[in-house]
Amino acid sequence: MFLSHFARTSINKHMAPLLNTEEFKNIVSGRVVFDEPLDCHTSIGVGGKADALVFPKDVKELGRITAYLNSHHIPYCAVGNWTNIIVKDNGYRGVIISLKYMRYFRWNIETDGKVFLYAQAGVKLSDMIALCMKEGFTGMEFCAGIPGSVGGAVKMNAGAYGKEIKDILETITLIDARGHAHEASRDSLRFTYRDLDLPEETVIADALFLLRKNSREEIVKRIREIMNQRKMRHPLEYPNAGSIFKNPKGSPAGEIIEAVGLKGARIGDAEISERHGNFIINLGHAKASDILELIGMVKDKVWREKSISLETEVKIIGD
Repeated sequence: MFLSHFARTSINKHMAPLLNTEEFKNIVSGRVVFDEPLDCHTSIGVGGKADALVFPKDVKELGRITAYLNSHHIPYCAVGNWTNIIVKDNGYRGVIISLKYMRYFRWNIETDGKVFLYAQAGVKLSDMIALCMKEGFTGMEFCAGIPGSVGGAVKMNAGAYGKEIKDILETITLIDARGHAHEASRDSLRFTYRDLDLPEETVIADALFLLRKNSREEIVKRIREIMNQRKMRHPLEYPNAGSIFKNPKGSPAGEIIEAVGLKGARIGDAEISERHGNFIINLGHAKASDILELIGMVKDKVWREKSISLETEVKIIGD
């Protein structure tokens, strides 16, 4: 593995003038691949090639990578579990930083029942939920069934059932444009609905959450209830990117989309789910362009018929 993967494919013509592979060898010990197709990584199964895809092994290496890319003016984007992201068919001109190997977490239980749970950005929320069920930690139940990672959940201020990530967050570690790590408290951060306002070049490295000890049986019961509700309401049997649109004030986006008659609308193999109007599913061979055309169709019709401007929740990247 490691740098032997540089020889796996030829260097993309867009990348050759920018990335010095010999220099990169000195800062990356994790896996690196070039011209990597992203449809096999994204949860919805679409996307062209990235010029490079790199997998830092820890926070220090993440800092070295971002510092190098910024100093050489190379575009980059950090991803976690590849959910809530759509990569365009022409791919991404730059470097995708996958945090999937940054999956260390630990916890500390205080005498008053407080639980401080530390997790790196690549930790899956499903792993956190499994831990909470096993150890009897309460506060994170609303995250059950959200298919993202810690970093993505913090950046998106993920939420459900009246709660959001910001409600249980204590601090996060941010990597700035120079590759330096610094801690930020929840009170110093600007959270809004489904977003955390950060400089574009900043990457979330880890987070510290405040939970509490409680009855394991009650926690397990609540998580199972939430999971069952999600299974009934969401089309989890098909590749998807989660909720496509943010919920506007007043009504859920899915209900609005259903009200204008777009459930089941299809372009190519991309379809607005019959089960939930705010999900677009890949029936097998959808392209990103099909999905983006459906998104445009929804926005146009909802605006014409309801005078509501829907805002996308998914992140759309690439050319």
